[in-house]
Amino acid sequence: FSGIFDGQNYTISNLYIKSSKQYVGLFGYVKYAEIKNIGVTGQITANNLIAKKVGAIDFKRLDFLASLIAQKNNKSKFYIKIDMFFNFLRYGIGYTDYMKSDFVNLTHLEKKTFVTTRNFFSLIGYLNNKKYRILFSDKIIFNKIFHEFIHRDFIDIRIAGLEGLKAFMEGKETVFAKPVDDFGGHNMSRIIVSKEKDIQSLYNSLYSKKQFLIEDTIIQHKELQRINPYAVNSFRIVTLLKDGKVHILNNALRINIDDTVSIGCSDAFCKLNEDGTQKTFFIDDTTAVHKIHPLTGEDLTNIKIPFVHEAFEIVKKAALVVPEIRYIGWDVAFTEERTNYC
Repeated sequence: FSGIFDGQNYTISNLYIKSSKQYVGLFGYVKYAEIKNIGVTGQITANNLIAKKVGAIDFKRLDFLASLIAQKNNKSKFYIKIDMFFNFLRYGIGYTDYMKSDFVNLTHLEKKTFVTTRNFFSLIGYLNNKKYRILFSDKIIFNKIFHEFIHRDFIDIRIAGLEGLKAFMEGKETVFAKPVDDFGGHNMSRIIVSKEKDIQSLYNSLYSKKQFLIEDTIIQHKELQRINPYAVNSFRIVTLLKDGKVHILNNALRINIDDTVSIGCSDAFCKLNEDGTQKTFFIDDTTAVHKIHPLTGEDLTNIKIPFVHEAFEIVKKAALVVPEIRYIGWDVAFTEERTNYC
């Protein structure tokens, strides 16, 4: 669609589209267009990056980031939002990366050098055999394949049933319930065992929310517990398998800067050296630098994390288990004794 579309403040309700084609939506493809004064509700299922990304947008966060960028660059928030949308269509960059990369001030040639969301998925498609991706996207399958590296118990309540859930929870203070195919800590629940008096109701609730995976709680290393005790602060290591050799491309220690229980919702990150010392400052998605943790008051400028070298060696070994998946981002947790995948 090109031109101007004015919906005159009407809403199109119950729009449901299911297609395997590209460019699916009320407007399948938009160029040099203005669409205004219209609302749309429903669901779009498509083999389409745009449809998937729009469905995953956190509009409050987008609005917050647009305000920050507008203030910093002396532009209107409306202009920033339009520019975000245009750059998403043209370069495939999401609003968080738009903020981090200062995309509003880059030239076309500079923008083309960035690995955006669109480039990233193209890269994944090239490096990772589609037939084997389910081994990593389904948490229960992943846990079974990599059980020797995970070092914690888990059950699938679809198989274990009510009695299996009761037995798993017995003697534990807390457990975590997760959907098998979600990511980023979304839809995860922390269950305090002593508060669950009716296990049948809990089981029914977990099943209705499709939280089929129940995992034992990871007790993180005291150094990370000191920094932020509210969540298991994880270490992301990115590996690439090429010509039979595993290469470590990057790493990031991720810590929550609030009291949420899952990493990925409000985190800041820094890069670590192989000896566990800090290589960079902690920075969050708004590009703010954190030298003091806002809740615990701990110093974030001179930390040293144990077992980092061991973590690198473990993921190199794990990356060889399924050689058809060559590019992997591993999330590693540190306990007092060892590293665990989380």
